[in-house]
Amino acid sequence: MSLESVRAVADAVLYEGYLLYPYRATSRKNQVRWQFGVLGPHDAERLGVGENSHLSTQCLLRVPPPEDVGDFSGGPSAGSARVRVHVRFLQIQQRRVQRREPDRSFVDVAELRLGEDRWFSWDEAVEVERTRDVGLGELTGGRSWSVEAGGGEDHEPLRDARGELAGRLVRQRWPVRASVFGRLEAIGGSYRLTVSVDNQASADGMTAEDALRRSLVGTHLIIETGPPAAFVSVIDPPADAREAAGHCQQLRCWPVLAGEAGDTSTVLGSPIILYDYPEIAAESAGDLSDGTEIDEILTLRVMTMTEHEKAEARATDPKAAMIIDRCDAMTPAELQRLHGILRDPHAAPADPSDPFGIFDDDHDPDTSHVLVRGTRIGKDSVVRIDPQRRADAQDLFYADQLARVTAVHRDLDGETHLAVVLLDDPAADLHDWYGRYLYFSPDEVIPVESSNQEGW
Repeated sequence: MSLESVRAVADAVLYEGYLLYPYRATSRKNQVRWQFGVLGPHDAERLGVGENSHLSTQCLLRVPPPEDVGDFSGGPSAGSARVRVHVRFLQIQQRRVQRREPDRSFVDVAELRLGEDRWFSWDEAVEVERTRDVGLGELTGGRSWSVEAGGGEDHEPLRDARGELAGRLVRQRWPVRASVFGRLEAIGGSYRLTVSVDNQASADGMTAEDALRRSLVGTHLIIETGPPAAFVSVIDPPADAREAAGHCQQLRCWPVLAGEAGDTSTVLGSPIILYDYPEIAAESAGDLSDGTEIDEILTLRVMTMTEHEKAEARATDPKAAMIIDRCDAMTPAELQRLHGILRDPHAAPADPSDPFGIFDDDHDPDTSHVLVRGTRIGKDSVVRIDPQRRADAQDLFYADQLARVTAVHRDLDGETHLAVVLLDDPAADLHDWYGRYLYFSPDEVIPVESSNQEGW
């Protein structure tokens, strides 16, 4: 898996919240942006002018110990394995629209119209990526380095239909600087790698607008390694790494394995919660600058915009213009592709030898059973909840709790689901009466031997 493929997912994280439908500067939601991964100057949070200045993530590595060290705590030898840390963020760039006056001076305006062309004053952003290659042996005592992006100002002339200079766009950036800290320490049979990023600016005397301009926005990490080292999942660790994973702490940054399934060379440290091996939906026709939304819904919403609203969106931001143009040019076939994959609901039933297949031909949820770890599970069976990799954050709250199976369902895709109610939920009977169940797949539960005994 190439790094560029991982960056495709990382870019969806980077631009999450950069520009929100309806993609116009006049929309209130686009005047309160940059929701995720914002590292403000020091004390900005305490002073009420910005976000916390710090994020940190801890992930697990496995590295064979050096041959001359029998004890795992000896650590990897210097140069035996390396990591490459990519720190990625957006730097705020203010775009001011200026009109040229008769005396040849320029004055700031909220909007400039030249024929059919329009421009708004707007906050854009510049992508920044800084990379450091470091040996694991160098991190055993902890190591720090700096990342920064300089300030500057650029001018773009705006000319009228006659070619006369009528205004200009002024793009201004303020310098940002952060420190990165890495540490490697033995924990159980693995190593725990800590990587943190801290904005070095001070918020003293700053307004909220000043603080944002000196912030790192959408900050996230891509961490690569290679043989003999390999990353271990923190959210779905193997049995022998669960205890070590339980000792990993995350602050505003969550590590997941990235790349093709099974690849253990890359971790994405994201400011939003993801699952291992996240990927861009194959049906997606292009970036909508809102990576956690459903492309079809956003596309259909764009199609409802008036021509006046579309013109205003195009004048707001080049990315908005690309979104509008792409949605306008979509064919019916491309739109249908966004609708999802059509599957035959009348397809042949699953093979009964499937360990998670439903045994009963009529698929009655009240009478069907499924084989789970060699145990026949059906209505009124008792199981222990064991959420797996695809579980969402809320499912993880139910881990290790006992539940009663109320039905075994099969969906139109042929997948099996267990409807359950928690035994220690005071409202379990009420949930059962209303039909408000929790749903888990067969591989997310553990049968309880006495599940069908009277008294459960």
